[in-house]
Amino acid sequence: MTSDTPTTPTTPDEPGTGVSRKTLLRAAVAAGAAVPLLATGSIALARDAARSSSTGRTLPPTPFCDDGDDPTPDQMEGPYFKPNSPLRTNLVTPGTAGTRLTVSGYVFGRNCVPLSGVLLDFWQADNAGAYDMAGYTFRGHQFTDATGAFSLRTIVPGLYPGRTRHIHVKAQAPGRPVLTTQLYFPGEPRNSTDALFDPALLMNVRGAGGGKEGSFDFVLNVDGGPGPDPTDPPTDPPGGTWATGRSYAAGDGVTYGGGSYRCLQAHTSMAGWEPPNVPALWRRES
Repeated sequence: MTSDTPTTPTTPDEPGTGVSRKTLLRAAVAAGAAVPLLATGSIALARDAARSSSTGRTLPPTPFCDDGDDPTPDQMEGPYFKPNSPLRTNLVTPGTAGTRLTVSGYVFGRNCVPLSGVLLDFWQADNAGAYDMAGYTFRGHQFTDATGAFSLRTIVPGLYPGRTRHIHVKAQAPGRPVLTTQLYFPGEPRNSTDALFDPALLMNVRGAGGGKEGSFDFVLNVDGGPGPDPTDPPTDPPGGTWATGRSYAAGDGVTYGGGSYRCLQAHTSMAGWEPPNVPALWRRES
C-alpha cells in the first residue's frame, strides 16, 4: 500500500474491494485508536470477518488474502535462527511449560491465489524467554497444503529483555526468495516499546479453553498459480542426482547441474525447488 488512509470495508452485496487487515491496523495505530475489534473481541482479520462502518454487518468467513498489493512485511532474522529444524507441525512435548497456542492461516500470492508447498520455518523462545541453541526445542518447519493452509501447535513465547512476545518465521514459495518476518500478539504492554514491533504483523488471538488460538495470513510477493504435484515420480535415475518427488533428509548429498549440494532441511522435492533455487534447503559444496 502507498497510503495509510483507512479503507471502508464492504459487505458481500456492496461494490468495492475487500478490507485490508493491514490497512485497518495501520490506520488505527496512526490515529491513536484502539486496534479494531469484532463483537467477539478478536482483532479484525480480513480472512475471518470485517465489520462495515455503515451497516454494522459482518462479512462471512472467507480465505481473503489482503489487498493483493501489500505483501507481508519482512523483519530481521535475529541472532537465534538455526538451520536444519525438524519437519513437524507440533512443537509441544509432554510436560512442556507454558500456555498452549495453535497458530493457523493461509499463504497467498499477491494476486490472492493460495500457495501450496510453501516452506514455513518457525522458531521462538520458550516459556522462560530462552532460545534453545543446543537442540531444536520450539523449532520446526512445515509446508502449506494444497489449499495454502498451515497449522502450528506451540506455546505463547516468554518475554526477554528488550522484546515483546513474538514468533519468528521464514516463508519460501518454491523457487522464490525467502521472506523472514515475525508474528506479534495483540494487547501486549511491550508492543509500544519494542522498536521492531509492526502492527501489520499482529496475529488474531483468542482464548480457547485453557489455551489460545491465533490466526495469520501471509501474502508473499509472488504471483500464485497451480503448483506441481509433489507425488509425481522422479524422472532422474537414482545415484545421487537431484530429482522431484523424493524425500530428502538433512545431510543428504546430491548433484545437480554439475554441482554438489548438501540438504539443510528435510523436505519432499518438487519442480522449482532445484538446489540452486532454494538456498534455505540446499547448500552448495562444490
